[in-house]
Amino acid sequence: MRDSADTGMAASVGPCASIPVEHMGFVRQVLDRVGDKWSMLVIAVLESGPMRYTDLQRQIPGISQRMLTRTLRQLAEDGLVSRTAYAEVPPRVEYALAPLGGELRDIVRQLIRWAADHHDEIRANRSRPDATAPSEARP
Repeated sequence: MRDSADTGMAASVGPCASIPVEHMGFVRQVLDRVGDKWSMLVIAVLESGPMRYTDLQRQIPGISQRMLTRTLRQLAEDGLVSRTAYAEVPPRVEYALAPLGGELRDIVRQLIRWAADHHDEIRANRSRPDATAPSEARP
């Protein structure tokens, strides 16, 4: 089965119908970036205001130094996070939500809250014996 990306045709109905087909590849890239677990957590943590790198790392359990650096770089590249370096000794760098990233703040907060609220239910569904069976084998 061929999809609209293969045929060069836009979707005829639904949320993708309003997006020109020539923009879909880039839209998918943006969704991949902002939908990344680390990006969402960085955006959520920065909602309280500018933070230094080490403070960010402390506020996001499990993120490695490499992943935090990469995530901050990508978010800054997209204009979602700003990086301000101060000419001090020792040097100080702060990260903050840029206006574009601020627009995502409420959406990200809702997604994180939803995941936390439904944690037990999702975990129970994943542990069901039929949760890993192929969809064709399910009744």
